[in-house]
Amino acid sequence: MRSQRSILVGAIILLITLYGAAQASSDSWQLGPFTRPKQAPVISPNKGSLFNDPIRKAPVHWEALHTFNPAAIVRDDKIVVLYRAEDDTGAMQIGNHTSRLGLATSTDGINFTRLGEPVFYPDEDAQRSREWPGGVEDPRIVESEDGTYVLTYTQWNRRTYSIGIATSKDLTHWTKHGPAFLSASGGRYDSLKYKSGGIVTRLAGDRLIAVRIKGRYWMYWGEGAIRLATSSDLIHWTPVEDTTGKPIEVLTKRAGHFDSGFPEVGPPPLLTATGIVVLYNGKNDPTHGDPTLGPNAYAAGQALFNAEDPAKLLARTEVPSLKPEQPFEKTGQYAAGTTFAEGLVRFHNQWFLYYGCADSAVGVVTAP
Repeated sequence: MRSQRSILVGAIILLITLYGAAQASSDSWQLGPFTRPKQAPVISPNKGSLFNDPIRKAPVHWEALHTFNPAAIVRDDKIVVLYRAEDDTGAMQIGNHTSRLGLATSTDGINFTRLGEPVFYPDEDAQRSREWPGGVEDPRIVESEDGTYVLTYTQWNRRTYSIGIATSKDLTHWTKHGPAFLSASGGRYDSLKYKSGGIVTRLAGDRLIAVRIKGRYWMYWGEGAIRLATSSDLIHWTPVEDTTGKPIEVLTKRAGHFDSGFPEVGPPPLLTATGIVVLYNGKNDPTHGDPTLGPNAYAAGQALFNAEDPAKLLARTEVPSLKPEQPFEKTGQYAAGTTFAEGLVRFHNQWFLYYGCADSAVGVVTAP
């Protein structure tokens, strides 16, 4: 009897141990947990900055109102952040100012030195009709194998919007290539409104480099639902479609969760040993959302996709990895509260995740 009891107890202990290990490994693919190294924004508006706008032919206070939604990359042992800056022109409401991209550098990821003028902006070029007067918004950035930087951003002319593609060798001089899906599928997407593109990367030291999977580059894109596109050159992209010719949806909203309103792509996804980790931003539905978050608040979560099949969802966080908690994340031009993640880098053995705070400032969280 004692022997049988010992065997039973041992079996129970083994099951508990295995269950605990399974629970521990079930979320081991996630980045984080993230903590705030500074209880304040790391980049805030500067009313004194002036820029001679090439379209207005006049000086503008280009970062006077809001500085938010940042991309990030490591270059020359510094973190470089490209942040969206809104000037003080236009009506005082969301989407009615002109956005340009500023550049800031840091040796510690927290204290930044900014350039006095934007490095990327609407100009008298081939993209003017797509970018003026709304501007260039919400960047994500990756590096290619040859050291070229590839920028995805939103082109906004206050009528329609699309993901624009631009490239640079030095982060200050840029070549614009136009909409990502221009002429894809015989021009089917030329009039589509679409935004938020994150190109899949791999980690090489402190560099996040665009990676090929099955011979192609991959981009997760969109808000409302997250979709996929592929490319052979990082410039021209084609959405992945189902048998009816519609873009496939790989991540959709969930009632009762932080992403109950919709999910939207965050920073460039990361290929890891367990799969492709996609950090994304979720909007909380006022009626069917997470009751612990405010109505329409944005919080960031994570999803894991198969490394060999980027459309196959393997896991997804039940609760956000980052949510509005601090006053500077809940006050600003988006008062519902926003922690909108767009820039992810690994720097000196830490992860730095940069995000927009209430559409008004730039914040950062870190993780081992």
